[in-house]
This record gives sequence, structure tokens and C-alpha cells, in this order.
Amino acid sequence: MFDQSLLAGLALGFQVAVDPTNILFCFLGCLIGTLIGVLPGLGPTATIAILLPMTSALSPVAGLITLAGIYYGAQYGGSTTSILLRLPGEASSVVTVLDGHAMTRRGRGGAALAIAAWGSFFAGTVGTLFIALFAPLLAVLVLKFGAAEYFVLMALGLVASVVLAQGSVLRALAMIAIGLLFGLVGTDANSGQYRFTFGSYELLNGLPFVPLVVGLFGIADILIALEQARDAEASQAGKIGSLWPTREETKRAAPAVARGTLIGLFLGLLPGGGALMSSFVAYSVEKRVSDKEGTFGKGDPAGVAAPESANNAGAQTSFLPLLTLGLPSNAVMALMTGAMLIHGIVPGPRIMTNQPNLFWGLIASMWIGNLMLLVINLPLVGIWVQMLKIRYSVLYPIILVVSLVGIYSVDYSTFDVFLTAAFGLLGYGMNKWKCEPAPLVLAFVLGPMMEQYFRRAMLVARGDLAIFVERPISLTLLLITAALLAGIAAPHVRSFRRKAFAE
Repeated sequence: MFDQSLLAGLALGFQVAVDPTNILFCFLGCLIGTLIGVLPGLGPTATIAILLPMTSALSPVAGLITLAGIYYGAQYGGSTTSILLRLPGEASSVVTVLDGHAMTRRGRGGAALAIAAWGSFFAGTVGTLFIALFAPLLAVLVLKFGAAEYFVLMALGLVASVVLAQGSVLRALAMIAIGLLFGLVGTDANSGQYRFTFGSYELLNGLPFVPLVVGLFGIADILIALEQARDAEASQAGKIGSLWPTREETKRAAPAVARGTLIGLFLGLLPGGGALMSSFVAYSVEKRVSDKEGTFGKGDPAGVAAPESANNAGAQTSFLPLLTLGLPSNAVMALMTGAMLIHGIVPGPRIMTNQPNLFWGLIASMWIGNLMLLVINLPLVGIWVQMLKIRYSVLYPIILVVSLVGIYSVDYSTFDVFLTAAFGLLGYGMNKWKCEPAPLVLAFVLGPMMEQYFRRAMLVARGDLAIFVERPISLTLLLITAALLAGIAAPHVRSFRRKAFAE
């Protein structure tokens, strides 16, 4: 029964994904993702935030396929400049620099690119199958959740994002507190009272999501990149060479691809995880497992294969908590949640039953997108390297104008434009204070939902807080949350976090 429903779902998904319009926007998403992966200083989070207003004019399926293509496409593009120029275009490709560029210096840059591309394609294929297999099972399980379980699950997600956030725990907690406060702005759904609007009619419906994320990620990243570009040195591409790995290189890379894919599959599910965490952990694990001769950092193919497979697998499976639980696991998934809400779609288990075209179409498009990325990346590698010759002083003003025009086009509101500028300055200041915006955005998205689920739980229990410990699933999640909170304060956990992020 399950196999038949799975095959029927995949058949429906490919029928939706191969629609000419959806194919076109899948290709555009992958192309834009590759481009922003190649260009340093503008990652997928900022790009998705900037393009979010424009996708509101598309159908829900085409809009989400485009944004998803940007996310996993950036994982491919980031490896190109890491390998050839020692210049990571995307944060999850930072560790690829170590062995990828060393292979380029030995004239094996083409082989390194091929290993990264084929490893990413394998990981993307496995990740897509993983989602297709486990999403229906999770969706059935989640239908047993009540208001209490949903509230505790979201609290667990926020706590886990603190544990996995880089830098100070106190700063991450402060970002979550600010995000929750931002989520309270607007009209109370129960009492109808205005909260934190300060007499502004524009804020009666709450802080708008799009100006917040475009400011915190898009505008802030542009300001930071322009500041860093002053001291950037021009890099020369190394020799690409043959795109065919040798038998020895393939022998070294194949098991690393498998291990990296496995690590990415599971780390992508964790709140605060995804592509970045997966690539760093995969490289560390691979170094301990297969670096018997001290070749890592000197051009070992396994040092390219493991992180590149892991980051793509992590990017794919980070969609699973969103589609089944309605829980965004990282900043990009928070933006995907915003995109769904803009189209009137509530993320969660009912997407599969109420909107199967969207659910299965998005999953099928991931495999098609990964296939497209092989064609986009390997044969066109010379073009992507040439893109780095575009001057920052030309590129970023164009992106800035496009961002603000997109913001204005959503509601034709100049207030939103000024709000975007204000959040851009806030994001720039947060970078200076070494505060990550991702926990803030996760809290902003989850805060209003947590409030509603808490109130529903209190109505069901007639104000008795014991409902959170009387229900088995809620109690289990609560114990995991408490263990994570206790772990944050434990000295050995804090020491482990410092070492992990330093490495």
C-alpha cells in the first residue's frame, strides 16, 4: 500500500515538475543559485530574501521550485571558486578550499570539479529519495500532534538553533528574544488589542516578513560585502585540466561521497543544521576516518567529495521538517515558510493531503534540478570563473535597486521600503556585534505560531499547565528540550562548541 502510494506520488510529482513553466523556473532557480554560489559575499539566504517579493507573482508551485533551486544550486556554484580560486562563493564551501584548491595547484582542478559535481548529484538524488520515503510516514505521525505537542516541538527547535548557532550562546538567545518580540507586533488575534504598534497603522497586521528578511540578509550582506571588497585581492584561476578523475581519485572519493551523503541526510533535519553544518562535520569525520597518510589539506579527493556531498544532502533534507512538521530548520527554510504564507499555504503535514501537486511537484523538481546543475556547472565552468571579473561597485548597486523595487511591488508601500532600510542597518550592526540573524528569523516565524498553540493548549486544559507533561509525545519533547538547555550550560559542551566552530 505504501509503495503504491509512493509511486503514485512520485508519478504526480514528475507530471507537475515537467510542466514547461515549472521546468523553466526550476532552471532559472538553479542558474541563479549557481551564479550566487560563484559570487562571494551573496549567499542563498540573501538572494532568496531579495527575490521573495518577485516570486509572489508566480504560482505557489513555480515560486517554491524557484527558491528551492536557488538554495541547492548555490551548493554547486560555491565549489567552483573554492576549487579554482581558493575563494569560497558560499559558506558551506569553505572547507572545500583546503583540498580542492590544492588539487588545482597540481593541475587536477577539473577532476576536483567533477568529483564535487558528481558527489553533489549523488547526494541530491539520495536526499530526494529520502524525503519521498520518509515524508509520508512523518506526516502520518504528526497528525497525532495536538496543540501542546506543536508548542513544545517549536520550543525545541528554537533551543536547538541556539546550540548549533556559531559564537556566543547569550547572543543567540538574545536574537531569539528579539525575534519573539518582533513576532508580537500587531493585533492580538484573541482580544483584538494592538501590541507594540506605537500608533502606526502600517503595523496593525504585524511586522511584514519580506522587508525584515530582505533587510537583515539582503541589504546587510551587501553593505558587509562592499566593506570587505575594499581589501579583496584579485585571484587568478588555476589550471582546470581534465574533467575525468583518475581511477585512484575515484577510489578515494567514492566512499567519502557515501559517508558525506549519510551525514548530510541527518544533519539537514536538525534545527540550525543544513548545508553549512553538514559540510563542516563531514570534512572533520572524513579526516579522522580516511586520512591515514596525512594527505588531507594537500589535495586529497576525499576532502572535496565529503563536504560537497554533505552540503547538498543537508540542503535537500532540510525541507523535510518544513513539509511534514511545519518547522523551519534554518534561515533558508524560514524564508521558504514565508514564501508559503505569502501564497496562503500553511506549512505542515496537511500539505501532502490538501495540496499533493505542490508537495510531490517540489520533491520531483529537486531531482530534475540536480540533473540540470550537472549540465550548468561542468561544461560552463569557464563562464562562471569569468563572472568574478564583474566589479563589486557595479554589481551591488544593481542588486540593491532590484531589492527595493521588489519590496515596493509587494504592497506598493513606501513604509516597507524604509522598514527594509532600517532592518538592513540593524543586520549590519548585528554583524559587527557578531550576532547571527538566523535565530532571530526562526523566532520571528515560529513566535506567533507558538503563541497560538500555547493558547489552544490552555483552552483544552482549562489553564492547567500539566497538559505539557501528561501527554507522552509532549513530555518526551519537553525532556529533550530540557536536556539541550542543560547541555548548553555544561562546561564540556561549551568547550566542544568552541573547538568545533574554531575548526
